[in-house]
Order: sequence, then structure tokens, then C-alpha cells
Amino acid sequence: MKSRILLVEDDASIALVITAALEAEGYSVTHCVSIAERDRLLGERTYGLMLTDVMLTDGDGMETLGRVREAAPQMPVIILSAQNTLDTAVRASDTGAFEYFPKPFDLDELVRTVRQAIGASESPGLDEPADDVAPGLPLVGRSPAMQTVYRMITRVLRNDLTVLILGESGTGKELVAEAVHQLGKRSAGPFIAVNTAAIPGDLIESELFGHEKGAFTGAVARQIGKFEQARGGTLFLDEIGDMPLEAQTRLLRALQSGRIRRVGGTEEITLDCRIIAATNRDLMPMIAAGTFREDLYYRLAVVPISLPALRERADDIEALARHFLVRAAAEGLPRRQLTAAGAALLACQPWRGNVRELRNFVYRLALLARDEVIDAATIEPLLAQDRAQDRAQPGAGHVPVATATDFAEALASWLAQEEPAEGDLYSAALAAFERPLFLHALAVTGGNQVRAARLLGINRNTLRKRLSDLSIDPDEAAARS
Repeated sequence: MKSRILLVEDDASIALVITAALEAEGYSVTHCVSIAERDRLLGERTYGLMLTDVMLTDGDGMETLGRVREAAPQMPVIILSAQNTLDTAVRASDTGAFEYFPKPFDLDELVRTVRQAIGASESPGLDEPADDVAPGLPLVGRSPAMQTVYRMITRVLRNDLTVLILGESGTGKELVAEAVHQLGKRSAGPFIAVNTAAIPGDLIESELFGHEKGAFTGAVARQIGKFEQARGGTLFLDEIGDMPLEAQTRLLRALQSGRIRRVGGTEEITLDCRIIAATNRDLMPMIAAGTFREDLYYRLAVVPISLPALRERADDIEALARHFLVRAAAEGLPRRQLTAAGAALLACQPWRGNVRELRNFVYRLALLARDEVIDAATIEPLLAQDRAQDRAQPGAGHVPVATATDFAEALASWLAQEEPAEGDLYSAALAAFERPLFLHALAVTGGNQVRAARLLGINRNTLRKRLSDLSIDPDEAAARS
């Protein structure tokens, strides 16, 4: 007979689906909807595992887990939550929960995790809860892509495993590194960041490992390197893909041995810091070309964390923009508010510079907007300026954006080539205009027709009818994004 499971969930539909899935696996599931019922049931019998939502009918299920630990100290707990923020993920980790699942979740993965948790509870060696931490770092977003990032962060808080953060420029790699440091067990120590791309190749070893007086011309005194400065804390090696090969060799040797020597010195110094590296480069082709050491890659990528580009988390753009407006006001810029239409316009932009580009744009909006309320009409002129700059700098990697004149000329050219039957010109032109417009709206909203209609400023039923008339499949349109 498999273990009994206690499910604490006040959403009847979710409880039904989870119960059916677990009972199909042979588990016996007891369901309740409140903290009071949970405590009563735990007092009456023993359970092999508990699944619990956070916000229940009579309070916060996570805040009261202390009572659960007292009643069943060895019982693993899996937390489910619709409050999909890093704060929630960290709070779940702090409770010593076996796993945290943001809603909506993959049911098959949940069942697999239940099996693992029950198996682990029958063996010794469970992790101790992490020390108290102070959440609230500026990692904003509740998109599925960011949920994966949050879960990866929480998995490295109780250990010193080396982390490699991968992502395009501007995605927030240093913020993730700071989150791992500040929320982890080395938060009392220093966080030392080194941009390896900004240090001349002949000085990287001196910067990282330090040097002794007289080690080379200009070494007039001993210098403590970044590894020693990070003692007790975290060393963040940014742009690791740009590190010269010779320096890569010394870094690898230091990571393998856990010891370093200052340049020109003989004393061996034991390392006492967590290593987090980051790069915006694809290291695999570099490994194949011999410009990045394969053994160093695997030494650094013990726990890889891949950050999504902003275009892959468009649902977070509104929250990010509002967050940056608040920060801008806190830093002395005028206090601004963003309308829904303004947020929808921002969500349509490509943001090739990712979160950094969005942040700079929002700060510029806060400075230049004349009115307290920022709407689409306020945003469009600033976007037009950026497009003009893009066209003036074709080497920057941006795709030129058509001007209003270009659009008018293209329409005139299309009309000149079309020969519709009498009475059909308007319908033909409208269809030619609407098809790319609707395809774009569906692509940027991931096929979500409610958001697409809101973005277009039309009724959802109108959008659905026009999609049907134009034979547009929303799923196929979303796949083009």
C-alpha cells in the first residue's frame, strides 16, 4: 500500500485533478480546504506527504507550516502557489519544503516529484532548512520563463555549487547573481563582481589572484586579488566567455585545487568563496573553435541558469515598466503612472536590449513626459525617435522600421497592382491590412485572443469573427513569434 497524502487546496477543480492523478498512482489522498482542517487531520493520523496551497480559506498556509513541522517533522511538504514571484519561491525554500510548484504546473512533473519526495523521506539525509533571508530583490515577473529561473535560484541557496548564468545582454544576469548571494548562506559576506571583458588580458591574473610587490614592472606594493576580497562571500565573474585562454587555464587550476597563488608569490591561499560566472556568448561554438576551455565550462556550469530574453516573457513587460517607474520616482525623477494602453504598446516592442533597454526607456519617459499619466500617445514619439536612431545606425543590428511615408508608398504600390472586381476593392484592401496586423497581435501575445483584442483596441468577439473570416489560426500565428 502506497503512502497516504494530505492535499490542502481550496480550488475544487485543481484538487480534483491532483487527487485523480495521485490515486491513479496508487496513493490514498485526503483533501481539505483550510488550515484548521489540515491541523485536525494531522493530529488524527500520519501522512507520507502533504501538498498545500499558500492562500487558503482561513489564512496563509505557508506561514503556518511551523505547526506542521511540529506535528510531522519528517513529512515532506510540496507547496503550490498562484503567487508566482521570487519572494514566494524563496519563502517556500525557507520552510524546508521539498519542492515549490507555481500554478499552473505540469501534472506529470508534480506526480514524479511526489514519488521522489516520498522516497527521500524514507531515507536519511534530508536537507536542513536554510537560514533566514531577506527577500525583495528587483527580479520582477511572473511569466512561466521566470518561474523556471526562480526555482533554479532556490535550489542553490543552501549550497555552494558553482553557478553559470547564461543569457543575452541586458537580461539581468548580475541581478540573478546578487539574488543567489543575498538569499543564500553567504549573504553576510561580500559580493565581488568582476567584468572580465573590461580588464586587459595581461592584468586579469593580477586582478583575480593578486600580486606581490615587485612581481612585475609597476607592482610597487602587494595587491589582494578578487578571490581574496570575496572571502566568505561570492565572486561574480561576468563575461567569462571573453576571458583569455591563458587566464582560463589559471582559473581552472584554482577551481580544481581550491587554492591560488598571487602573481610572483609562493604562498598558497585557500579559497573561501562561492563562484558565479555569467556570459552572453554561446560557449559551445567557442569550445569547438578552441577559444574556450571545455573543462573550464563543465567546472563552471555545475548549475546552469538560463535567463529568457524579454521577447520570451512579454507578459512581464507591464509589471517591469511599472516597477521601473516606481524606482525612477525613488531616484528623484517625476512620479508617473502608466495606462493600460501605454503598457500594451510597450509590450509590442522588440526590446532587443532586453530588460536594460526597457529600463532606460522607462526612465527616459519619466523624465521627458509632460503629464503625470503616460499613455500610448506619450510613448509613441519617443519610440519614433529610437526608430530614427536605429535607421541612422544600421550596423547596430537593428532591423529598420518603416516610416509612415514608406507605409503610404507601399499601400499605393499595392493598389496600383490590384485589379479587384467592382465593389471589392475596400474588402480586398481591408483584408490585406488586417491579416498582418492580426498575425502580429497574436504573435506578440502568444496567441492569447483576449490580450490581442485589448492590444488592438477592439472587441474580442470582433477579433474572433475576423480571424475566422481571414482563415487565421491563432495557434499558428503564435508559433511565429
